Amino acid sequence: MWTAGTVYGWILSHGTTLLMVASYAGHIDCVRELVLQGADINLQREIATFMCTMINGTTALFFAAQQGHNDVVRFLFEFGASTEFRTKDGGTALLAASQYGHMQVVETLLKHGANIHDQLYDGATSLFLAAQGGYLDVIRLLLSSGAKVNQPRQDGTAPLWIASQMGHSEVVRVMLLRGADRDAARNDGTTALLKAANKGYNDVIEELLKFSPSLGILKNGTSALHAAVLSGNIKTVALLLEAGADPALRNKANELPAELTKNERILRLLRSKEGHRKN
Repeated sequence: MWTAGTVYGWILSHGTTLLMVASYAGHIDCVRELVLQGADINLQREIATFMCTMINGTTALFFAAQQGHNDVVRFLFEFGASTEFRTKDGGTALLAASQYGHMQVVETLLKHGANIHDQLYDGATSLFLAAQGGYLDVIRLLLSSGAKVNQPRQDGTAPLWIASQMGHSEVVRVMLLRGADRDAARNDGTTALLKAANKGYNDVIEELLKFSPSLGILKNGTSALHAAVLSGNIKTVALLLEAGADPALRNKANELPAELTKNERILRLLRSKEGHRKN
């Protein structure tokens, strides 16, 4: 049972204000009353550590945006809420709203000057986070508002790559139509096609194949076909072979795709394609 004392103690220990709590919960009447009573809208949350007090960076606006409370977000803007504050990992209200798929909140934030090119300290953009979650309406809004479709994280992971890894085929389709680089590789050399082949996401693979991605040996020394064979998904193998993947290509370990499996159906499929190529 929460009492006034326990709530107050929690607030003190976590550096969280009543306005932040009300904004997080979406209690617009409480938010209105607290603001009218003089609550600091742009106060940043602090976390008490063993040695010092650290600025966490979250504000009432961040909490409201993260939870999708658009009425609270709009009200906070009426009283001077800022979109500039960052959390300790670089997060902003726009990044949070995009990550959780709150399209109306994203729209409101952009109308009030939120920077569409905001990035977490690891380089992830709003578009990247929306692509990771598969939020197509948010993605369309961000792209129409000037988001860079090929902006990668620091590890080289592009929005198309993360959408492919997560199996979001419709997101992949939209991004390819908006100019996403089909062969953009992460720093480790893996591409969207290789990742989708590894996961067996055939709907994603079909979308990627419409844009003729590389089917050869990649920078990491393997191919999408090798990955598909290793995953054991016969439909994935068939899709890649039909698109022109070469079963005679060897990876960096000098292995043929057929040497990576004991699945008889996959082996027959590979041998059949090898025979057709020889003929």
